[in-house]
Amino acid sequence: MTATFLRKPPGTRPRRPPWEEPPSPLGQGAKAVLLSLLVLSVLFPLWVILVTSLSSRETIAAAGGLVVVPRGIDTSAYETIFAGGAVTRALWISTLVTVIGTTLALTVTVLAAYGLSRPRSLGYRWLLAYFLLPFLIYPPLVPKYLVVTGLGLKDTIWALILPPAISVFNLVVVRGFFQGIPSELVDSARIDGASDFRTLTQIVLPLARAVIAVVGLFYAVSYWNVWFDALLFIDRNDMYPIQRVLQSYLLAGQAPNTSGAAVGATMPPTEAIKMAVVVLTVAPIVAVYPFIQRHFVKGVLIGAIKG
Repeated sequence: MTATFLRKPPGTRPRRPPWEEPPSPLGQGAKAVLLSLLVLSVLFPLWVILVTSLSSRETIAAAGGLVVVPRGIDTSAYETIFAGGAVTRALWISTLVTVIGTTLALTVTVLAAYGLSRPRSLGYRWLLAYFLLPFLIYPPLVPKYLVVTGLGLKDTIWALILPPAISVFNLVVVRGFFQGIPSELVDSARIDGASDFRTLTQIVLPLARAVIAVVGLFYAVSYWNVWFDALLFIDRNDMYPIQRVLQSYLLAGQAPNTSGAAVGATMPPTEAIKMAVVVLTVAPIVAVYPFIQRHFVKGVLIGAIKG
């Protein structure tokens, strides 16, 4: 009777703690206004970029540059940058680097984090200190350049994949999550005769889907946005990733190479071409993020609390 009486009806909110004041209408309104302003500050630039990339020469000229209110749709900017082939090739290079790099980085990070999270691992304290050393002493740029060029990786996609193949921050996050897994699960699997690799793949990884998804997003964004390494190690135009092409369009002022007669008067305005490249650069990450968002807070916090 008592347990039934104390049981909360389904769908009811938890009671507010006695020491917490109830929200006032003024406070609720201020929070709503602040959140609305934050959302607008993020969406407004994206809206301007998208609208400008789809605007005609007359619309951009009437707006004096960036367009806020659309007046029709003109896809000539996208047709121009895809006709030249440079953006298409750069998107393929960036996709290849992101897929291979994220897979390799996640594999190395998970294996290293699992080994460093087991207290009985051979030399795990020395290896952990070795991995944490870059937090205190960041490797200089010149030795990195000499190593990459000495290994013959220059002007290859491996120059963009191998140097950032493991992040110490991501390693610490995944290791902290692995340390939070009850040791009884690992010990019971070992008693049943499971190897370390089987324990990792069948017991630990299914419990770590949230942190793996978040760390994978971190790696994917890092590889997709690679620009500085491309500036250092890639000299061939046909090996440029999309960020390097974007830099050449926005800062260097280079025009896209076209294979047809899209020159002169038929050439889309420069602002539309620049904004179209920005849209193609941002769109893949924006499309992937909603699928990872539900794991984001849980994965980062659980992995960072311990360890």
